[in-house]
This record gives sequence, C-alpha cells and structure tokens, in this order.
Amino acid sequence: MATTELAPTTTAIRTQARVKQARSRRPLLLTLEIGVPALLIAVWWFGSLNSADPFFPPLRDIVIEFQRLWLFDKFFSDVLPSVGNFLVAYVIACLIGVALGTALGLIRPLFWILDPIVQFVRSIPAVALLPIFVATMGFGNEVRVFAIALASLFPILISTIDGVRGTEPLLLETARVYRLSAWERLRRVYLPAASPQIFAGALVSLQVAFIVMITSEMLGAARGIGALTLLAQKSFDVRGMWAGILLLGILGFLANLCFNLVRRRALAWYLGSQKAASAD
Repeated sequence: MATTELAPTTTAIRTQARVKQARSRRPLLLTLEIGVPALLIAVWWFGSLNSADPFFPPLRDIVIEFQRLWLFDKFFSDVLPSVGNFLVAYVIACLIGVALGTALGLIRPLFWILDPIVQFVRSIPAVALLPIFVATMGFGNEVRVFAIALASLFPILISTIDGVRGTEPLLLETARVYRLSAWERLRRVYLPAASPQIFAGALVSLQVAFIVMITSEMLGAARGIGALTLLAQKSFDVRGMWAGILLLGILGFLANLCFNLVRRRALAWYLGSQKAASAD
C-alpha cells in the first residue's frame, strides 16, 4: 500500500522538476535565439562599415537601399504579388496533397493506378518544366502559381500517403470496436495519426514553394522580387541585389516562423507526448 500511495507523489515530483528545469532554460534559449543573430548582424554592420569593395558594400547602404526599394517603391507592385502567388500556390498544394494523399493511402487500387504517374512527374524538377509552362501558357501570374503548386505538391503528397498507410493497427482495431463510421475514422484516427508526417512534408513543400517562387520570377518576368533582384544583378546594381537577397532571407525566415507556430499549435498533443517520452 505504501508503495502504491507513494508512486503518484514521486511521479508528480519528477514532473514538477522537469517543468521547472524547462522554465529555467527558456531565458537562456531566448537569449541565444535573439542574441546570436543580433551578434552576427552587428559583426556584419561594423565589419563592413568602411568597405570599399564594389561587390560587398556596407550593410548600412544595403539597409538604406532596402528601405527605399522594398518598403516604399516596390512594395505594392512587386512584394505583395510575389507573396500572394506564393501563399495561394502553397495553400493549393497543401489542400490537394492532403486530400489526394489520403485517398491514395486508403484506397489501394487507386494507389496502384496513380503511383507510377506520381513517381514519374515528381522526378522531374519543376524548374526544368518552367520554360515549357512559359512557352505554352505565357508569363502571367497563373503560370507562376501553377508551377509553384506543382513543385510543392509532391513532398506533402508522399508524406500524407506514408502517414495514412502507417496508422497503427491498434488504433484501427479500436475504431472497429467502437463502430466508428468511415468519416469518423478518417477524422479521428487516420488524419491525427498521420499529422506529424503531414506537417513534415508541408515544411519541405514550403521550402520548395519559396525556391520555385523566386526561380519562376527570374525567368521572363518583369515584376516580382526574383525578377528585380536578377535585374539588379545584371545591371551591376550591387546594393539593389543585396537588398533583394536580404528581403528574400527575411521572407523565408517569417514563413518558417509562421509555419512553426501553426505546427506547434496543431501538434501540441504530439510534441507534448514526445517530450514526456524523452524525459522518461
């Protein structure tokens, strides 16, 4: 009896100790997360302050050009359309990838029919198909959205298929015991079980979408972040080129930051169980 009564108390003490340890580490982790980039920026700023190299201008001049070019002159005409194409294409790829991947993961005959086509198309880099898209469909935003969506579709599609097909048999048996309908099994069993892999594929798709967004604008486009950055490089506008690179880095950082926030919220149950398992 004594052992049985003390066990919950010991477990609670260990849990509280882990929580306190995690909380004590947060200030240090936050300091490192903010301090390291700030230190690198400071080194770049002061190290390049008196730079006379035409290809590596002072960071101060790059920031001034960044402010003039991207925050005022080209924000509405180039930045917003590029970000809009990226977001629309990425959302389309995620919706189609999860829906089609779930269907292919659950319906074996459909998987046998479509898997060779999926493997063939995904083996062709979307960047290699861009000239064909441009030649057949023109230079409009629709072509760029289509190219971005096609390129970013396959990572989340493959991850969804693997996640759905890898659902634990015990969960499926439990669903049969409770006589869940097909829709309830999909919503309560398959998708939650596959969600960690789905988000892993979505992260890869995010990176691919961002790369293809830039590449598609560098090929025959007159507007967009990639087009203006390439134009600055061709016209030897080094400050404008560095300002474009700086903007792309900031946008990529913000995209990953927003994705991680959504992922942590959607997979809070999974991340919590992983931390508990690693602590034990």
